[in-house]
Amino acid sequence: MKTRRLGWTDLNLSAIGLGTWAIGGGKWKFSWGPQDDRESISAIQRALELGINWIDTAAVYGLGHSEEIVGKAIKGLREKPIVATKCERVWDKDGNISGRLKKESIRSEIEASLKRLKIEVIDLYQIHWPEPDEDIEEAWTTLGDLIKEGKIRYAGVSNFNLQQLKRVQPIHPVASLQPPYSMLERGVEEKVLPYCSANNIGVVTYSPMQKGLLTGKFTRERAANLPEDDHRRRDPRFQEPELSANLKLVENLRSLAEKSGKTVAQLAIAWVLRRPEVTAAIVGARRPSQIEETAVAGDWVLSKKDIAAIDTLLEERQKAS
Repeated sequence: MKTRRLGWTDLNLSAIGLGTWAIGGGKWKFSWGPQDDRESISAIQRALELGINWIDTAAVYGLGHSEEIVGKAIKGLREKPIVATKCERVWDKDGNISGRLKKESIRSEIEASLKRLKIEVIDLYQIHWPEPDEDIEEAWTTLGDLIKEGKIRYAGVSNFNLQQLKRVQPIHPVASLQPPYSMLERGVEEKVLPYCSANNIGVVTYSPMQKGLLTGKFTRERAANLPEDDHRRRDPRFQEPELSANLKLVENLRSLAEKSGKTVAQLAIAWVLRRPEVTAAIVGARRPSQIEETAVAGDWVLSKKDIAAIDTLLEERQKAS
């Protein structure tokens, strides 16, 4: 799989990165329902076999469980993948999640992440959410100190808006931004992506398949039968009237994908990667078969004709809102 340089860093990321949100398991606020840890580990190992060289996780995924699974999957590997994780989302003994960006909290969080991941240095450490907003400068200064101390190699941010990026950039150069970006989530296109390009900030996008909606495998029946602890039950895109409009878009995309012998999931990922500002796309997988399908999208370059056809479909989808 082809790789791309992450902004101004010396990290060369495969165009597809493995996302581990879902493998955190069930019984927490933003879960994807119960998962099989053995299959999760197999999915991680299969991703590495397919040429994916980096894994994205976060402390809050499964309240530490995702990092533990990643640690088990990469333990003992002679050549370890690039590991990216996140701070700021913390939880109490009852599983209540909140945002915290104070220096003492971040220092405690990174030690816990290193222990769960069973590594000595985190390649890319990211602020998960800019909350509380008034503390992002303190947090970013702390990440700069952690780089000097050798705890992390590079520092990035996730879910920051343009103004927040501009606030922290003078303190320490931002290595990367991790925003949501898909055919159904395009808010970063107009201002954020150009700013990242102008400042040599890498962009690693998440949810290119919009939490499964843009895989071609989601149905009304599946939406109705999502587990009670699957956070997508509360997502408007998975409820009417949005759901029907989204499923109609997917059917139209399917016809386009099949002309190239591809799947809707592969098309959705390749579409995100068409932007030159985007370094890589984070693709979630809970089973080896899932990453076997989506990994190949990292090498698919859409034609101008295909991009124009997709633009037309997305305009039609927008009118349906």
